Amino acid sequence: MSTRTRALIAALALLPLAQPALAQGDSKPITSKDPSALDIAKTPVTDLNLDSKEIPEVLTRAVEQPYDLTGLNSCAAIGQSVQEIFAAIGPDVDIPKEERDRISAGRVAKWVVSSFIPFRGLIREISGANDREREVRTAIQAGMTRRGFLKGVGASRGCDYPAAPATAEDIAAIEAELDRRDAEDKDGDKDAKDERGEEQDARTSKGVPIVNQPVVQGQN
Repeated sequence: MSTRTRALIAALALLPLAQPALAQGDSKPITSKDPSALDIAKTPVTDLNLDSKEIPEVLTRAVEQPYDLTGLNSCAAIGQSVQEIFAAIGPDVDIPKEERDRISAGRVAKWVVSSFIPFRGLIREISGANDREREVRTAIQAGMTRRGFLKGVGASRGCDYPAAPATAEDIAAIEAELDRRDAEDKDGDKDAKDERGEEQDARTSKGVPIVNQPVVQGQN
């Protein structure tokens, strides 16, 4: 495995851990199943219970200074900044949609869900949006703008993903890592099921009967 691929997998492994630290508000999913882009398009921001107090700091900074490069003197620093935005608003469009969905599956925090919202402008007018909704949208759009800018800077410096747009090799590595995680999850589910079965066997081996027939009480 190449150094590039190992670094990519390590970056992916950190993503689920980064979300709670960035989200200042409640990071619990707002729905029990992953929403589609159409679901989000039909949902007003106010219905998502988002407010300005929940805007992650990384997005607030993006609004204030979207093109600031202070301290970003290395590819590692640029990549870290990109990862912080990734954790706040979800995967970038340089990753195929299927992989973006798999990365976010089961971790649909409010701000991940909100990453779809900027595209609602294609579906409905937002001129009537209230101040809170506009603030939320502005923060998300600023995060997307800054992430694209940082990747452009990283690419010009010869950096690798995530400090630059994903290449075909990066996407293949991401797919392989997601497949590996899926396989581990399935193995974990199977092991848990086997353990439950062994526990049941252990109980029956100690003389506790499994009653399949109604118990007929003796008559007095």
